[in-house]
Amino acid sequence: MTFSTPLTTTGDPTAPGGSVSGPHRGPVQMLADQTYDDHLSVHDDATAASLGLSGAPIEGPTHFSQFDPIAMELFGDEWFRTGCISSHFSTMVVEGQQVQATAVRTGSTSASITATRDDDETVLTGSISVSPHGTTALEERLANRRDPGDLFIVDQLFEGMTSAAPVDTSMDLATPNGPLYPFSLERKLAGITERTPWYDSADNPWGRPIVPMEMLSVLANKVGERWPIRQPSLGLFLDLEVRLEGTPVFVDETYVVEREIVGLSASRRVESYWTRTTLTEKATGRHAATVLLHSGVFKDSYPDYPTDDSDAS
Repeated sequence: MTFSTPLTTTGDPTAPGGSVSGPHRGPVQMLADQTYDDHLSVHDDATAASLGLSGAPIEGPTHFSQFDPIAMELFGDEWFRTGCISSHFSTMVVEGQQVQATAVRTGSTSASITATRDDDETVLTGSISVSPHGTTALEERLANRRDPGDLFIVDQLFEGMTSAAPVDTSMDLATPNGPLYPFSLERKLAGITERTPWYDSADNPWGRPIVPMEMLSVLANKVGERWPIRQPSLGLFLDLEVRLEGTPVFVDETYVVEREIVGLSASRRVESYWTRTTLTEKATGRHAATVLLHSGVFKDSYPDYPTDDSDAS
């Protein structure tokens, strides 16, 4: 086992119904200085308060690391070859709160997952799996979404819309990852909830450092042009799935990023859009990872949002 995380098992974790839980952890906030479109994000305390939130939420993918040792316990090294974590974020976490991750085996290559806060609120639900995956939690949510009706913030987007051109991305240990992610991998590893030498040394089956699962969305989203979302407005992650396609994603490797809008949604508080991003190893042309992100935009953050349909022009 590459992680030293103490795990608790209930029943037989190799059989359906058996579960594995990790310890309570206190994730660290690293997005207080995040900016996009020249303004602060919802991860800033004052901005979060302006939307009626109790604090600046920690970025959802931060919780993914608590599932890595659990997934290694269930699936072994295959987790870092074909692993997929598929998650719906239901309650935010602010720094100082504790979170516990649990997985319940559902099949030979799959498990359902839950993360809960120390006040018993559910932080996220979803699935983890290795190939063959079957239907993931987010594939099911995407397929079952309702017609969003009229849209006023993400109305310039449409299903099948693609990024203008592929763009290169990479991640080293020392360089901050831009205004959207103003921290380096080295800084992330200093505060990550579950640590392994596989992330910053050659001490792993591939002989080179690998990017943590929670950082794949950073790698996929830190570069390239933004979708045309009406501004000013504030967004957050609603759902996120990251999937390895047969190989880890490596530190200091260049990947080609391509994006496509695969769905539009809406709820009482947000308008939202689903983006599928592929990471292709530039040197080999090998498809390395896929990231499915459901992004929400707060209606209350857009000053021109109509108060009712009759106000829309």
